[in-house]
Amino acid sequence: MKPERTQPARTLASLQKRRAAGRAIVALTAYDSLMASWLAECAVDFLLVGDSLGNVIAGHATTLPVTMDQMTYHTGLVVRGARGVPVVADMPFLSYEISPAEAVRNAGRLVKEAGASGVKVEGCMAIEAVRSMVAARIPVLGHTGLKPQTVLQMGGYKVQGGTRAAAAQIRREALALQAAGVFALVLECVPAALAARLTAELAVPTIGIGAGPGCDGQILVTHDLLGWTEQPKKFVKPYADFRRSAQAAVTTFACDVQAGRFPDARHSFR
Repeated sequence: MKPERTQPARTLASLQKRRAAGRAIVALTAYDSLMASWLAECAVDFLLVGDSLGNVIAGHATTLPVTMDQMTYHTGLVVRGARGVPVVADMPFLSYEISPAEAVRNAGRLVKEAGASGVKVEGCMAIEAVRSMVAARIPVLGHTGLKPQTVLQMGGYKVQGGTRAAAAQIRREALALQAAGVFALVLECVPAALAARLTAELAVPTIGIGAGPGCDGQILVTHDLLGWTEQPKKFVKPYADFRRSAQAAVTTFACDVQAGRFPDARHSFR
């Protein structure tokens, strides 16, 4: 069965309508204009310029080194390629925790300079900042469960919410973010049963990543979905093997060059 084609004019406001209609929300990450341009032709409801670019693009072990300048630059690239698909930009580490005023200024950069349709923040360490951004008419996507920007506190990337106390904390955080005005909530690496309970309780859509099938939608890092990354994750189903395909193509190119088969007459000018 072919996936449903969403309408050309997709908006963040339409996510709530999709939830109400029982239609699953589909989202993916993008980091450049070319990737955004072909994802825009697919059945995705929005694109996320994740601070995961620190891992995927820059080769860092965590997302913590990513800066506002880098997020602004990459968001602009994606917006130019997205062609009618809303783009949400991650607020990087320490861009929204210091003060609500600074959070609004930084979020405003992503919207005004780069053209983002909204921003994403992790947890409710800066709940007042979320309220201030929403009051400034900047749509905010919340994020709870595993929060990569707290990796130093967590001691690594681990499933969250496995105990009764941990699950209760995630629930409190989710409700606080909803009360602050987020338009949707990412649930990352939490038990499927917990994600399903939260989805039933919350009024805003939930978007899962490693959170089971009970969420209102799903998001993945595009590089993981396409098999570009070296180490597969338990919650990722690779739908292609681009890494091996690309390596095979480059190997064939190298062999053709070394054997004198490329360039041939068809690929040379007269």
